[in-house]
Amino acid sequence: MGLHAGVVFAFFYAPIAILVVFSFSNDRVVGRWGGFTFDWYGEFWNNNQLTNSISVSLQVAAISTVVSVVLGTLSALALERFTFRGKRVFDALLYLPIIIPDVTMGIMMLVFFAEGIDVIDALFGITLSKGLATITLSHVAFCISFVSVVVRARLSGMDERLEEAAADLYATRWQTFRHVTLPQILPGVAGGGLLALTLSLDDVVVSQFTSGPGATTLPVFVFSLIRKGVTPMINAVSVVMFVASLILVAGMLAVDRLRSPGTNVPAATPGAIPPAESIQNGQERGDQ
Repeated sequence: MGLHAGVVFAFFYAPIAILVVFSFSNDRVVGRWGGFTFDWYGEFWNNNQLTNSISVSLQVAAISTVVSVVLGTLSALALERFTFRGKRVFDALLYLPIIIPDVTMGIMMLVFFAEGIDVIDALFGITLSKGLATITLSHVAFCISFVSVVVRARLSGMDERLEEAAADLYATRWQTFRHVTLPQILPGVAGGGLLALTLSLDDVVVSQFTSGPGATTLPVFVFSLIRKGVTPMINAVSVVMFVASLILVAGMLAVDRLRSPGTNVPAATPGAIPPAESIQNGQERGDQ
């Protein structure tokens, strides 16, 4: 069993180790060792096009993640807690970005923006072009679905009696959501946000179709470098992206640990809604 586990871990992590090692190679051939050097990281830092693409990727990822988390959480709440006309249609449409291929999604967004830009130009005389805004909107379009799925999974495991108990304590809808629902689904919201951030930073296909002059994301730029000729600078860029992802995941784990059960619960203030744990404990005592 230990040998099998070692083989599996080697299969997963050996490519990462090789990538890190050859990012310090002094040879221009990617897979050939030519001595130790930091030159490729210096070239990476001094490449203006590369740093600009990183800036674009971070802006797109930050904006699309925030918007996707808000809209995805609201859509999950609507589908799990309310009944309305067209709910099944809305549910099916929400899953489309997860099901359809990335190429199809990219072509759809390309046609949508092309036609939309022409319509705006004809109606208002405003000349628009593809750029940072179109990339951000396209990322929001497919990230909402992933956030909604994660948050809905968290909502489905939540006891609805907690919200009912808060309503019995004369809490408004906003107070119930803020003090009861949100703390319960916050790990799901954070997980959905992290997933949306990762998908946005890694996307190549949709960004390729919706990008414009002066708005090239890092994955698209790296893909263009591969077509021109690969150097160990690609390895250096990949290592930096990998380390940034590790820092992001470590930060999320640290936040989750700080929010784990066992922390002291602050004393209740007049007019405040009791925490969800207190409501649940009170219900359990009442059932007994």
